[in-house]
Amino acid sequence: MADVATIGRGTSRRSGRGASRHPGRSRRAWVPYAYLAPALLLYGLFLLVPLVRAGQFSLFEWDGLGASTFVGFENYLSVFSDERLREAFLHALVLVFFYAILPLGIGLVLAALLTRAKVRGMGFFRTIIFLPQVIAMVVVAVTWRQIYAPDGPLNGFLRLIGLDALTTAWLGDYTWTLPAVGLIGTWVSTGLVTVLLMAGMSRVPGELYEAARLDGAGPVREFFALTLPSIRGEITVALTLTIVAALKTFDLVYVTTGGGPGTSTTVPSYEVYRRAFELGDVGTATAIGITLTILVFAITAAVNRIGDRS
Repeated sequence: MADVATIGRGTSRRSGRGASRHPGRSRRAWVPYAYLAPALLLYGLFLLVPLVRAGQFSLFEWDGLGASTFVGFENYLSVFSDERLREAFLHALVLVFFYAILPLGIGLVLAALLTRAKVRGMGFFRTIIFLPQVIAMVVVAVTWRQIYAPDGPLNGFLRLIGLDALTTAWLGDYTWTLPAVGLIGTWVSTGLVTVLLMAGMSRVPGELYEAARLDGAGPVREFFALTLPSIRGEITVALTLTIVAALKTFDLVYVTTGGGPGTSTTVPSYEVYRRAFELGDVGTATAIGITLTILVFAITAAVNRIGDRS
């Protein structure tokens, strides 16, 4: 009986200690949320609230000043039925190739050469390659507008080497204006992509390459069998950042072409500005912005899903 009583007292003490721990844990459970609260508050105040308000405005016909009229989803229907707006979204998808796909191909080659070749002064090369990222896009646009001018350095170089037939008004030609703007995006994005890929490649153990060489693998096979699978995370990040940059392009188009000639370089972000501040059609402008946000989210989510699966 004494043993049973002792066991009972021990059990009650243990249960008492266990019960005393749980209130402490519950009291401490709010601590992480207290640390997150300021960031969540700012996030909600400056991002979620404006996004909800934009969604509200997109359901009205409003000039930004006077009375508004509820039109439901009519503004969204105009996004898909207006030929100019459809063309703007198509141009944005074309810019994805110049901002994301082309820089990724160039960046893979540059990063592989700079990393595997053990180039001296690596920090200097990284700085030079990354330099376009730290220059304001307006400055980049003004500079390239001068380069593309009819009497600018590009046409001057073509005349110098005897290719006068290729000279043109690069930012005034319906055929070449969009690719010309896109190549500016390629120049800007390549540095970011290259630095990200170099960081990933530098983490690949050298022993893996030595083992591959012993098995008779050449540089090309090493790249596709070892390097490329090892940097899929960096590739996903690079594509996400550059695709978002391509889809939300505004300042580059605004400064270089203003959407012209005609509508050959108009993009969704430029149409948001034009319709809201030039035409006074805030409802359609916010509908374009919401549609663009959904498109950006869908494409980046798909890229990240594919990257995770691979």
